[in-house]
Amino acid sequence: MPIPRPRQGRTEGRGADAAADDPVISLRDAALSYGERVLWQGLDLDVRPGEFLAVLGPNGSGKTSFIRAVLGQQQLSAGKLAVLGRRPHRGSRHIGYIPQQASLPAHATLRSRDLIRLGIDGHLFGPRLRGGTVRHRVDDALESVGAAAYADVPVGLLSGGERQRVRVGQALATDPRILLCDEPLLSLDLHHQRAVTGLVDGRRRSHGTAVVFVTHEINPVLELADRVLYFARGGYRAGTPEEVLTSAALSQLYGTEVDVIRVRDRVMVVGAPDEMADSSHHPELPDGARS
Repeated sequence: MPIPRPRQGRTEGRGADAAADDPVISLRDAALSYGERVLWQGLDLDVRPGEFLAVLGPNGSGKTSFIRAVLGQQQLSAGKLAVLGRRPHRGSRHIGYIPQQASLPAHATLRSRDLIRLGIDGHLFGPRLRGGTVRHRVDDALESVGAAAYADVPVGLLSGGERQRVRVGQALATDPRILLCDEPLLSLDLHHQRAVTGLVDGRRRSHGTAVVFVTHEINPVLELADRVLYFARGGYRAGTPEEVLTSAALSQLYGTEVDVIRVRDRVMVVGAPDEMADSSHHPELPDGARS
């Protein structure tokens, strides 16, 4: 099946070298398992600059593990993975990461600007950047995501939507070529979902940043996604939303009858096995690993 070309953003300041369209993430016959439990296998995938890839699937299907592999935090069980032409490794300034939301106590002293600074030099070894340079970069990052008004507010006092704005700013502070988003819309209302997705999409359009967006709910990003990577039952489907989000494709993936219903601009998946449900009772993976 031919893979459509993703929509391309403008690559400001990057030049027009011959490698500009090379994949920033490339997997060949990749597999990931925990003991005898196979999360996914036989994965062949290229993600290119400016592409928005939505990663879907039930709890425990390997969505977060996919992100961890790209971050260099999780080794594949088989196959090959290249990130920006190299083996993945921890602490790359070329990769921005928005993690799943974690609750913070209201008395936490870490301010919004402190969180942004961690995104700028928290991965560096040796001497830190000069104070004045960092302050300007922090201020610019806060301004770019609309978070300047609460730059000096402790993160624990921010609303969920405000905190995610700061997380986006932190992820973009090093001008990354890849932006990894792990369930960034959880617990956000519709207004803040739109704000966060708008910031992410704006970045990839203006800078050609590749976006990998893990989500349980496709509808907030349906119009933005160039392709969908759907994990289930140890396998996967990859293609445009129109190719993957169909009754036939998901029924084949799950091995049982599944209905994909489109109502106006929304997609609903009905009749999938229980593992499809967004359940807090999904069993833990070995050694405390998360999927």
